[in-house]
Amino acid sequence: MSDLDPLALTAVARDNTPPLLAVTFDGDRVTELRHAVTTRAEEAGLDGDRLDDFVLATNELITNAVRHGGGQGWLRLWRTGKILYCLVSDTGVGIGADRLDDRSRPTPEIAGGWGLWLARQLSDEMVVRSGPEGTTVRISASLATPEPDQPTG
Repeated sequence: MSDLDPLALTAVARDNTPPLLAVTFDGDRVTELRHAVTTRAEEAGLDGDRLDDFVLATNELITNAVRHGGGQGWLRLWRTGKILYCLVSDTGVGIGADRLDDRSRPTPEIAGGWGLWLARQLSDEMVVRSGPEGTTVRISASLATPEPDQPTG
């Protein structure tokens, strides 16, 4: 992936900082993973409504991967400077361009279709790549606190 690829940040940050969380998941681990994301995001500096929004957005992405993306997925959570990122990938059949391009709010009488819309609304930025090999979604949230100083060697 090139530096111009918006999803180039995957397993580690560009400065080789290890992820805060890097796991595979299936439907049995959704609740456990939501709690782990909450803990790591809070440790990274999110709190209050910002924390709740980020965790809900992440939960929607995890749930979508389980329901529509082959039943399992991969999650990476990392911090670069003042931004917290979460990337969720699956191996489903992908999302049609018409669904990805539609940024309108789903109608209340429709049970599905809320996941990506909510994730987009609850994060600062959302980038999606989807095709027949699967879907990868990256969301981010700006942090108020600077990253702790890294030890020098």
